[in-house]
Amino acid sequence: MSNDTNVTWHEHRVSREDRERLNGHRGCVIWFTGLSGSGKSTLANVLDHMLSKRGAHTAVLDGDNVRHALNAGTNMLRETHGDEFAERFGLGFTAIDREENIRRIGAVAQLFCEVGLIALTAFISPYRIDRNRVRKSMREEDFIEIFVDTPLSVCEERDPKGLYKKARAGEIKHFTGIDDPYEAPESPELVIHADGKRTPEALAEEVIDYLVRRAILPAAA
Repeated sequence: MSNDTNVTWHEHRVSREDRERLNGHRGCVIWFTGLSGSGKSTLANVLDHMLSKRGAHTAVLDGDNVRHALNAGTNMLRETHGDEFAERFGLGFTAIDREENIRRIGAVAQLFCEVGLIALTAFISPYRIDRNRVRKSMREEDFIEIFVDTPLSVCEERDPKGLYKKARAGEIKHFTGIDDPYEAPESPELVIHADGKRTPEALAEEVIDYLVRRAILPAAA
């Protein structure tokens, strides 16, 4: 990657392979994508708990949590950094803001992966091009795209934050699935059907089985 700031990548003495041996599993990025209310965050947190019980080293990046700090909005930043900084670096929900949101998250997830962690991300990440950019930024085998395939009608029925109701009423603009598009993955590593017919634990087991098959995670003793 070219730059004009004389930035040079610094190799660390403790390698990724060293850290993975210590952890007892490979590092990777599990990228959950799907509509708001599809169950991404619930699944990521249940999976995180189950992996932790198996002794795996993990980190969870959740859409709402990340927008409280790393990808904070303009109003949040204005209080601490002033107007000019907030206008330049604060993120909203327009297409270009979503692009930058995912770029930052991808970079952080890659760093976690490179130190041997299993990074779990739960983001709508509605555009294929943004998800594919993250995929291309790391080793092909490191990026595991999981489509949480939940019908829009089910997501609206759940509506845990009341966002669909507000979007339908015109109170929220650029809401994915209503007045902004969602582009489902064309070739995800895994598709999870989270329509409420199976428990989050059962869905998480499906992901764990996949990780074992890929030799990312050792089989349970």
